[in-house]
Amino acid sequence: RFSLLLLNLEEYYFEQHTANHIIKKGSRDERKFRGSLKICSKSIIFEPDDNVQPIIKIPLRDCISIKAPEDNEGNSLFMRDASGGISVSCSQVFLIKERNTIAPYKTVRGRTEHLFQLDVAGKQGDVVQTLHQLHRASCLDKMGDQAAMITAILQSRLARTSFDKNRFQSISEKLHMECKAEMVTPLVTNPGHVCVTDANLYFQPLNGYPKPVVQITLQNVHRIYKRRHGLMPLGLEVFCTENDLCSDIYLKFYNYQDRDKLYSFIAPHREKHVTEHTAESYMLQWQRGHISNYQYLLHLNNLADRSCNDLSQYPVFPWIIADYSSSVLDLTKPESFRDLSKPIGALNKERLDRLLARYQEMPEPKFMYGSHYSSPGYVLFYLVRVAPEYMLCLQNGKFDHADRMFNSLAETWKNCLDGATDFKELIPEFYENDSSFLVNSLKLDLGKRQGGKMVEDVELPPWASGPDDFLQKSQEALESQYVSEHLHEWIDIIFGYKQKGSEAVKAHNVFHPLTYEGGVDLNSIMDPNEKVALLTQILEFGQTPKQLFTTPHPQRIIPTPSHSISITDSPVSPNEESFEDLTEESITLAWNNIVKLKLDEQYKIHKE
Repeated sequence: RFSLLLLNLEEYYFEQHTANHIIKKGSRDERKFRGSLKICSKSIIFEPDDNVQPIIKIPLRDCISIKAPEDNEGNSLFMRDASGGISVSCSQVFLIKERNTIAPYKTVRGRTEHLFQLDVAGKQGDVVQTLHQLHRASCLDKMGDQAAMITAILQSRLARTSFDKNRFQSISEKLHMECKAEMVTPLVTNPGHVCVTDANLYFQPLNGYPKPVVQITLQNVHRIYKRRHGLMPLGLEVFCTENDLCSDIYLKFYNYQDRDKLYSFIAPHREKHVTEHTAESYMLQWQRGHISNYQYLLHLNNLADRSCNDLSQYPVFPWIIADYSSSVLDLTKPESFRDLSKPIGALNKERLDRLLARYQEMPEPKFMYGSHYSSPGYVLFYLVRVAPEYMLCLQNGKFDHADRMFNSLAETWKNCLDGATDFKELIPEFYENDSSFLVNSLKLDLGKRQGGKMVEDVELPPWASGPDDFLQKSQEALESQYVSEHLHEWIDIIFGYKQKGSEAVKAHNVFHPLTYEGGVDLNSIMDPNEKVALLTQILEFGQTPKQLFTTPHPQRIIPTPSHSISITDSPVSPNEESFEDLTEESITLAWNNIVKLKLDEQYKIHKE
């Protein structure tokens, strides 16, 4: 039941101890629960073995006292069996997953006493000392000072440990490099040790969670990307597949030299047939119809630092369909589609005029939109039914208000067109095959709407017979001729030349300066508190993808039925002879006739 999502954002899980949680010790109502005591950088968490009992989370900043009761204190509460006991007195606790149900956290306010009795009594002193240290950090006034003290504690723990070489797959493996790093998953980073041998990449978490070691065979690596994490060039993401959305491991290093060294060692190990793809090479494949619109967008997201493991840089996909009211979706009509040449904020002229009027009066640095098209909150808005614990983690143990939930596609699209601050695009899940994010199959209590209706499954447009049919039609729309003809215009806005500068102003595509790569240099900010505040703002607000193209993106080459020559018109039937088999005379004839061909269309199919 425990997961790192029970921690606060930017919190670390250090260690765990088997223990009993004793309530009302010494009284007639004394109760004892067996479980695991987890020491985290900002909280103490106790996970009972009994699933019916809630997980208890005590924020360290709400602790009044943390002590090991001494035998000679004569305190009646701890007179008997006090060895290994740790007494915690606090002003607030959170109860989580009571009866093993995912729901908003329950808050118990007011002073409460907790006694945890460790199985290994000898560890009592070390645990109390660690808790005192972390409690001091949590009570510092400024976030920057807290972060600095916790980082110092973490680094000293990492320095005292190293990778356990007994974890190697084979005794003949040769160690290449070892360094400290963090494994990144959505909303969570988990510190530990990275180790690379001639055959494998290993990551060993400091806390042994969720498993003692993660191992990737270098021979299986297909793709590897350097990533920007928290605006710093410290990330590395490894994929063992060609087209999957999610990677096999995402690591964040403490300095870019370690990251680059590891990259240069792993990159040559990729399967022999795998070449390093650039945005241009994918563009050529897409232009010629070798990869689908969906695959192309996935590759561009990857190259632009978007990752499923980083919710502030989650892959961004466009709204395509604009019709959520008809009983039949007609993909031959242009009006069934959203205008892909404009950002969401510019689709409604009335709203845009209001935004532009505000923009004109704004002092520098100006921006048109006060919120972004992709942020952690928006990603989880769409995924709350399959990722409720992520939403609770992001929102301090609460779900959003029922009326602000993802209740209906028509409603969400209307709000993106009319809402004063809603400019969000979609996520890849809308064009894949798993429709579970549209269905409340976990039977979550997501609240009651104003009309008294409970939040259940997402309401689909009339033209969809069910969630799977909705995804099927969304995929057809994404791969339709209309989108193939216009997708390059959306790419110009999100990944291309209209993303920044004067072209962005002309395209009404200007967001807050902090959302752009290079918008702020964190290394130049000396005040740690200002740095933490800025980073938090950037990560929660959303980030613009890395710019991949600086000139207009070419259009896809669409073979239209009128110009493709059918087999029946061809003078040579398919199983007779090919062009190579023609006689000299026929070849001369063919070349003589070439002057009669009329130019239909022409394309540049290399680079720009």
